[in-house]
Amino acid sequence: MILSPAQTHAPSLPFLEGGLTLLAVAIPFAGARLGSGFFLRIECLFSRLAHRRGLAVLVVGLTEFLLRLAILPILPIPKPFVPDDFSFLLAADTFASGRLTNLTPAMWQHFESIHITLQPTYMTMYFPAQGLMLALSQVLVGNPWFGTLLAAALMCAALCWMLQAWLPADWALLGGLIAVMRLGLFTYWINTFHAGGSLAALGGALVLGAFPRLIRHFRRRDAFLLAIGIALLILSRPYEGVLLCVPVLVVLVRGLFFGKKRRAPALVLRRAALPLTLVVLAGGWMAYYDYRAFGSPLTLPYTVNRNTYAMAPYYVWQKPRPEPVYRHAEMRAFYHYELGGSDAIKTPAGLAFQTTIDLIRGILFFAGVALLPPLVFTKWLFRDRRIRFLLIGVLILAAGMAIETFLLPHYLAPFTAAFYALGLQAMRHLRVWQAGGVRYGMTMVRLLVTVCVLLCGVRLTTGPLHIEIPEWPASHWNGTWFGPEPWGQTRADVVSGLEKLPGGQLAIVRYSADHYPIDEWVYNEADIDRSKLIWAQEMSPAENAELMRYYKDRKVWLVQPDRNPVTVEPYPLELAGRAQKAGTP
Repeated sequence: MILSPAQTHAPSLPFLEGGLTLLAVAIPFAGARLGSGFFLRIECLFSRLAHRRGLAVLVVGLTEFLLRLAILPILPIPKPFVPDDFSFLLAADTFASGRLTNLTPAMWQHFESIHITLQPTYMTMYFPAQGLMLALSQVLVGNPWFGTLLAAALMCAALCWMLQAWLPADWALLGGLIAVMRLGLFTYWINTFHAGGSLAALGGALVLGAFPRLIRHFRRRDAFLLAIGIALLILSRPYEGVLLCVPVLVVLVRGLFFGKKRRAPALVLRRAALPLTLVVLAGGWMAYYDYRAFGSPLTLPYTVNRNTYAMAPYYVWQKPRPEPVYRHAEMRAFYHYELGGSDAIKTPAGLAFQTTIDLIRGILFFAGVALLPPLVFTKWLFRDRRIRFLLIGVLILAAGMAIETFLLPHYLAPFTAAFYALGLQAMRHLRVWQAGGVRYGMTMVRLLVTVCVLLCGVRLTTGPLHIEIPEWPASHWNGTWFGPEPWGQTRADVVSGLEKLPGGQLAIVRYSADHYPIDEWVYNEADIDRSKLIWAQEMSPAENAELMRYYKDRKVWLVQPDRNPVTVEPYPLELAGRAQKAGTP
């Protein structure tokens, strides 16, 4: 089973983070001016850069991009390893080939996999934004992961730009760099292919950064950035995008037409015409994509796949669907596991428990332990007119998430900029906190930021130092400190070996009875019949015979991933002979 925490007695990185955080909180009470001269010099240099706002945004984006490239020898480009990765890579391969979707392959029952739609067309079940970004990278540099890297760099830069509209310049730059450390290097947003969290966070940051600027100045540039942000949310996470954009548009209309700086409707219309056209085009393209991939412009991604395979409902008040007919045991196991998670929240106690767990995971993902102390000042945020709208927006998000059955950090991505703005404002309150005339808060904030920097260095040495990154309280691929592990390497090695052989290859996969369903091996390229290597599920002898007869020009292999080591051998002669005999007229 992959994704299981290692059974070791190694020191834990979260424990180390907690210890350093406690020291950062305690030390100021022993020396309130500790290192003040050193920190003051750093802050002066920092402030000079921060007030060159455009340069600050650029520096944040480049820092993310170059740092992640620099640590590639330690944390290399990841291998796909969960169903979501392969699903988005299918989208990338499809878009890179110049198609919106693919025809259903002839032997499609053998190609069924988690999160893949095969009827009415063969395509990912997800929204297209992440697939488009991966496809761009695949076409330009030959590797789709660099699209994820570019999205993360743009996200961090956009977060800094957004924060400049809400907070002083120094704090905006600090927020952008914290995003680099907490989101841009070690999370699953950058170290997998599937989340799309960076793109959704980029869209949310553009929306939240543009609308206060529009109220103050109403420049056409900001209107375009708002439109780009809305378009990204339409193509990535439209539900959470609605929760964000509707309050934004209400306040924007109120500010433009009824606020202190009222604008003439004709002026607003003239400057907003092209940006509005961009939003309409994004919505129209999304509808056309839905029509091509799923048969109707009103059928959203997820819908067909969930109706075909899933039993667990999306919303807490819905009842589970009847069990469909599963052709493969591992898919049945996956959707039953998913159903068990949804059943756990059917009681008030279960819902309260799961909500608490989701809250803990969300906070730890975006803040970790080191940024928790400033949240003590959360109550002061309700008094801050400057960021009150963001607080209301987060409460709207909480209400919207409370009715959903499942929650992962990238679901919250459109509100990332709001989370960081609120956290930084709480940190500003902590910085000026004093007791008995002594400003303990200033040193505390300085040390907490230092802890964030130190933890990045520690994370890079977890291997040599045998420091454990446990699964709880956040799973490996959802955790703050996630980085590429050997997961997916075994399958990648098998792919490499089979693709080096002459001619076409057909790999039929046989799982054990206790197979871990997330470790799915049957994923294919967009054009299956023209692929060098085709992966297929093993089914009944008659169905396997039909498959081998259809691909009679390919060498057939039996792959058994659950053996240790994984076995790859020619498909048993008696079964292959049966297939050949069945094809004889």
